[in-house]
Amino acid sequence: MERRDFIKKTAVSSAFLSLGGLSLSSFNSLDSKHITILHTNDVHSYIDPFPANHPKNPNMGGVARRAALIETIRKENSNVLLLDAGDIFQGTPYFNYYGGELEFKLMSMMKYDIVTIGNHDFDNGIEGLLAQMPHAKFDFVSNYGFKNTVLDGHVKPYKIITVDGVKIGVFGLGVALDGLVDRKNSKETVYNDPIESATDMSRILKQEQKCDIVICLSHIGYAYKDEPEKVCDLLLAKKTRNIDLIIGGHTHTFLDKPTIEKNLDGKEVIINQVGCYGINLGRIDFFLTDDKKLASQGRAISV
Repeated sequence: MERRDFIKKTAVSSAFLSLGGLSLSSFNSLDSKHITILHTNDVHSYIDPFPANHPKNPNMGGVARRAALIETIRKENSNVLLLDAGDIFQGTPYFNYYGGELEFKLMSMMKYDIVTIGNHDFDNGIEGLLAQMPHAKFDFVSNYGFKNTVLDGHVKPYKIITVDGVKIGVFGLGVALDGLVDRKNSKETVYNDPIESATDMSRILKQEQKCDIVICLSHIGYAYKDEPEKVCDLLLAKKTRNIDLIIGGHTHTFLDKPTIEKNLDGKEVIINQVGCYGINLGRIDFFLTDDKKLASQGRAISV
């Protein structure tokens, strides 16, 4: 895609969000820092694009196209963080044959920074996941308890990255494994309550570590229409503090633009999820002033 066409389409399609009491237009006249968050979820080992005759997603997706799009955005703004919200594995013969090696190598080439673990990432067992981690040049974050497993020490509760002087904290949340993952695959992995974990992690990152932006990589699902009380991203935003952005996965929810929810303090939380299979790339642009005021714009970009 030509750069000017990309910028034009981005400008037309973006959903503008306001945080911290300032409109995004206010930042045009201020000396603000611009951080771009790119994200995927539930790619499920889809390496190739869908064929031209596919009934739902003709010519959509594909790692090569995603990589080119990411590179275009990095040329536009060098302050980019690339994240994934889980279920990297399982869905095509590439996983059946290579066991996740190809997925991790390609993500490393695209320079992913941080990912969380989805239920399908256990499909070759925790030993299978561990065996592929040397191919991953990025960090894993999750609230699963791996203390009594071979993954102990390989997955962190959170990661802090500083981009252009902006301190960004990222933590991960996993879905309940019962009914989704065979116990022989998860072994002694412990599922921890997402809201309790998010409350603790976001407090540590925002209040103790003084992060400017706190991001949750969530694989608990956007919402459940038939189970309104089930823990999901919408409920997570309402029942926590200190989270600025929730990047979701698991439910394969296609959002054209981010959802905004109010947290326990009445502050706005951005929630985004971009479907599945690498069809879309999520983009959130944060603008941060010297006095820590935030504004953002967000959208899903078709690949």
